[in-house]
Amino acid sequence: MSTFMDKDFLLHSETAKELFHNHAEKLPIVDFHNHLNQHAILNDDTFNNIAEVWLGGDHYKWRAMRADGFSEELITGNRTGGREQFDAWAQTVQDCFGNPLYHWTHLELQRYFGVTEPLTPSSADRIWETCNSQLGPKGYSVRTLLEKQNVAVLCTTDDPADDLASHIALKASDCKFKVLPTFRPEKALGIDKADYADYIARLSKVSGVEICCADSLFAALEKRLDFFAANGCRVTDHSLESSFFVPATAAEVNDIFRKKMAGGELSVVECAKFRGAMLTRLGKAYAQRDLVMQIHIGAIRNNSKRLFAKMGPDHGLDSVHDFNYADELSALLSAMDETDELPRTILYYLNPKDADMMAAMAGNFQSNEKGIKGKVQLGTAWWFCDHKLGMEHQMDALRSAGLISTFVGMLTDSRSFLSFPRHEYFRRILCDYIGTLVEKGEYPKDMEYLGKMVENICYYNAMNYFGF
Repeated sequence: MSTFMDKDFLLHSETAKELFHNHAEKLPIVDFHNHLNQHAILNDDTFNNIAEVWLGGDHYKWRAMRADGFSEELITGNRTGGREQFDAWAQTVQDCFGNPLYHWTHLELQRYFGVTEPLTPSSADRIWETCNSQLGPKGYSVRTLLEKQNVAVLCTTDDPADDLASHIALKASDCKFKVLPTFRPEKALGIDKADYADYIARLSKVSGVEICCADSLFAALEKRLDFFAANGCRVTDHSLESSFFVPATAAEVNDIFRKKMAGGELSVVECAKFRGAMLTRLGKAYAQRDLVMQIHIGAIRNNSKRLFAKMGPDHGLDSVHDFNYADELSALLSAMDETDELPRTILYYLNPKDADMMAAMAGNFQSNEKGIKGKVQLGTAWWFCDHKLGMEHQMDALRSAGLISTFVGMLTDSRSFLSFPRHEYFRRILCDYIGTLVEKGEYPKDMEYLGKMVENICYYNAMNYFGF
């Protein structure tokens, strides 16, 4: 009988065990979308205690602690020493029955610190001491933690106006893995935001382009895109949270931009016209530079206005949206594809209702003469979906409407330097998923082929797709 989270955790068949242990387990990690602090990687920061590295900035844990009744001051407040937060987290973990945080937490304890005992209020003292003895100024640093997980490539999330100074310095450093920037023009597309004009002024200054219309805005973005590409960028990213494509003429888009910059109020349709036109132009620019376009759709952000006013964004106040966008997604992809300028594209849904729609949509735009396998991808289960049920649901949609063999696999989407065992979590679920179908007789037990397919999904597909 298996013990709790032993070497065969989540592997329920001999086929699954063989696929994981012989093919997936030891492959390097390619994490092509995360929100890690590149400055901390450059400086190779260290941590004072386990609470600092574990709970700082991790809004997954914050949400669970709020649900368990702990005060906001204890969760996100500035508590010296961290022990109070750690004790609160120990209680919350025990209460996380069925939540992926329970598995993530214990994988992190095992893989980084060698702790196999479950975290509870009664074990908190021992685990606090064990972890802290391995951290501290002379203990595990940021790079050490990443090296322990065999990370090969990281892609951070960066604004077009960023100077990429840390990335440039990292490239010249002795860092053992690649840290590459991601071009995320979210603020440039956020024409509905109150501070839009301030951002445009910043972008204008950095790019050296006087931005007076949508055309000059694109010129500034294209100039920054070239700067990013020259400094290792292979990936772009876009978060779409409301209507994002309504057909418009170039004159209309320029008029919409000027109206906003003059202080005018824009309608939902005007914002969608602007976003759609800019996304189309950007996508074609990515195709010209052979960059990958990631599109994340379906978050509704900053829902608690009370906490948002107090703390700002990225504090665990976001949720799953339910707007329908199949027509707009089809039109956006087609607008780039009509001139054969659709870049490699990864589509991520946040609402599980969109899985089958998005998987089928990806299949409409696979045709290419470059031999690209899975040119348009159904991205991995993202954010509120990156748990066992969500991953299996994504795999169901992908293999039913497309080719799971071309899948580029997992990412962390994380701000935590301890989050990388999530790749192992994904790999175990993947191997169990494949093993289950094989054991049911739905695919031959051709271990040579299946092993290679697993290796591709876990590592090689991403290396080839992104051109790392």
